[in-house]
Amino acid sequence: MKRNILIFGLIIGTILCANMILMVNMMYTNPDFKGNDIVGYAAMVVLFSLIYFGVRNYRNKYLDGFISIGKAFKAGALIALVASTMYVVVWLFYYYLFVPDFIDVYTEHLLKTCAASEVETKRAEMANFKEMYKNPLFVILITYSEVLPVGLIVALVSALVLKRNPQ
Repeated sequence: MKRNILIFGLIIGTILCANMILMVNMMYTNPDFKGNDIVGYAAMVVLFSLIYFGVRNYRNKYLDGFISIGKAFKAGALIALVASTMYVVVWLFYYYLFVPDFIDVYTEHLLKTCAASEVETKRAEMANFKEMYKNPLFVILITYSEVLPVGLIVALVSALVLKRNPQ
């Protein structure tokens, strides 16, 4: 089980990290870049759908084609955790070493996209966020909250689809 989780988790994590670095670079270097949260989360769902194949592979190769919902969810959740942890670690290195002023760039990007009446409110929110982002623990928690819930939802759906009890 460990090997299966690591392989699928590292594959998903690698693709997630490449996508994250690409998107951050696009936004960081192009002030007119218009990101799309819906497309970003849709890409995550598509990537995390590889959990399905990881759980199915585990069920078919190691459990003789049978798996309970609990065991399937556990395998899927662990795959999501490996991928998310890789994403968090890469983001920490990338943020602190390559884009330490990312919050400032992101704030300016947000302010350009919000309505004129919301600018001061958004500026205050982002100043508070920047202050909290100085704490590495907060950075870790926020970064996990970006990806792990999506992975856990996909793991749950995969477990429901792949469950198969012996007759």
